[in-house]
This record gives sequence, structure tokens and C-alpha cells, in this order.
Amino acid sequence: MRKIRLVILGVGRWGVHLLRNFLEHPQAEIIAIVDPRTEYLGKCQASFNLQGILLTESWESVRKLPNIDAVVIVTPASTHYQLIKDALQLGYHVFTEKPLTLSPQDSLELTNLAKQQNRQLFVDHTYLFHPVVEKAKEIVDSGQIGNRYYGYATRTNLGPVRGDVDVLWDLALHDLAILSYWLGETPQKVQAEGHTWLQSTKGLSDLVLAKLLYPSGFQAFLHFSWLNCDKQRRLCLVGESGSLIFDELLIESPLTLVLGHFQSQQDNFNPVGLSTKVIDCPKIEPLKKVCASFLESISNDLSDPRANGNIATQLIQIISCLSESIKQQGEWVIVNPAHSQK
Repeated sequence: MRKIRLVILGVGRWGVHLLRNFLEHPQAEIIAIVDPRTEYLGKCQASFNLQGILLTESWESVRKLPNIDAVVIVTPASTHYQLIKDALQLGYHVFTEKPLTLSPQDSLELTNLAKQQNRQLFVDHTYLFHPVVEKAKEIVDSGQIGNRYYGYATRTNLGPVRGDVDVLWDLALHDLAILSYWLGETPQKVQAEGHTWLQSTKGLSDLVLAKLLYPSGFQAFLHFSWLNCDKQRRLCLVGESGSLIFDELLIESPLTLVLGHFQSQQDNFNPVGLSTKVIDCPKIEPLKKVCASFLESISNDLSDPRANGNIATQLIQIISCLSESIKQQGEWVIVNPAHSQK
């Protein structure tokens, strides 16, 4: 099988992990690495002992190399639209870090452009490839927690603080993607409040509290902060028969199913059937699966529904509506495929 020749744009905190995984994949051949920071290029050279790979500070210097198959974009979100559009117009497949863009309209445009060019547009929704998230999906679909009532997610830490997007755009996509994947539906209206301490001149929220209402009546409550020493990565679904908990910080036992329900006697509600079970999940690096899926999508000319432009645009529409709610001091905003409105 012919190797797929890649150019990687950006080898910062996340890009270096993508570099490692593509270097290890037998179907990938990295022909160039682009980063304006020479020290990052030097670190990659030293860490991976790169041979025969062009290291450059400029995309312009490599964008028309004759042997490029695909471009891996791991740059600030504000740069995605122009870089992705350029790469697609040049006829390259594109892998991009989330979010696809900062606008649902721009994301839809790029999705349509990829279809017109017959090229794969693959967005790195890493959590949807996580073995724990996949196993949890099986449990939800099996009906073990019964009718789903509500869910909540907390994603907090002391940093890293970004200067290009707020904490909502930085962190919310993970849990929004997981919830949509588990539930098989997307919210019909959303509400959010943002609070800013660190970058008030930029108006970038350090804390966001959000509420989502789904067509089935399911509700989700979300808490995002990069200004909180209490690091949490926790998501829970609550149903009539139990709760499913994904706690990423519990390395050895991240997925727990807690069963139990009420038995009513007149005005009393007595909990019965209580049990707790740690769910075994495969120990596979999600990003390794992400990179493999991208290469497979190119080889087979089939898009992965967890990572294509359609799901990416849908998620960006939800985040855009949450941002609009923040601007409106917490007003409810209807999630519309074409535009958002109160």
C-alpha cells in the first residue's frame, strides 16, 4: 500500500503528539514540518532524530511541493479557515485540530469545498475515538441506565490559558461532542454565562457555566474553567435506572456504572438495586486511533462520521449559540442549522 505523504503545520503542545503518532504509523510519510518558531523545529529534530524531512518556518515555502497528499493543521483556531481553504484548493486532504473554524458559516463552506474537491476534511475530535467513550456509548445504547434524565460535565484546571479563544471555545467541544455521540441528538436551545478575570481587555471568558436542552427533554449542565486549581475532567449521565460516570483523572478506572432506582411506597421513595461496577475498557491511545482513521479515510475514500465536516460544523454551531448567549447575559438561544436566534 502506498504511503500517504504529509505536511504538518504546527508542532506545539498538541502538534508534537500528532507528529509522534504519524511517525509511528507505517502508512504515513512526513515530508515537511512547518512552524514559525525555530526552537520548536529544533526540539522535534532532537526528540525524534528526523531524517529526510524538510523543516521550515513558512507554509508558503512548501505549499506547492509536488508530492503532498495531505496537510495536518495544528495551528491557532483563528488561522484554520485560510489554511484549510488553501490546502483544499490545492487538492490536499486535510486533518485539522478542533475546532474546524470559529464560525459555522466558514465551517460549512469548507465542508462543501472538501466535497467539491473530493478530498477528506478530518477534524480531530479525539474523545470520540477514546475507548472509554466508545464503551460508554454501548452501555447507553443498551438501555442499562434507562430513560435519560440529565447530565453534567466539569472540565477545569489552572491553565493552560489561551490568548486566541476563550475557555468555551477551548474546552466545550470535547463534552459537547461526547454528549451528542452518547445521546444521538443535539441540543435545540442553549444558555450560558461567562466570567472574565485574566484577559478582560480581550473579553475572553475564564469561566463558563452552560445549560443545554435537547429535543428529548434531556438537560445538560456544563462547567468550564482554566482558572481553577481543582482539576476535573468528569462527565456523567443520569437515568431512571442508574448513572454512567466518565472520570478521566481516574487512570485505572475511568468509567463507572452506578445502578439504582426508587421504589415508591405512598409518599416515600426508597432506593433499591444499588450496585457499582467499574467498566473494563481497552488501553489504547485515542490519538493513535484518530491518526489511523484519517489515513484510512484517505485510502478508502470514506469519511469518518465522528470527524467529518458535518459533525464539526454542527458542534461549532452549538458553541456559537453558547457564545451568543454569553453576549446576551445568559438569554436562551435557539440552535438552528443555518443561523442562531433567540
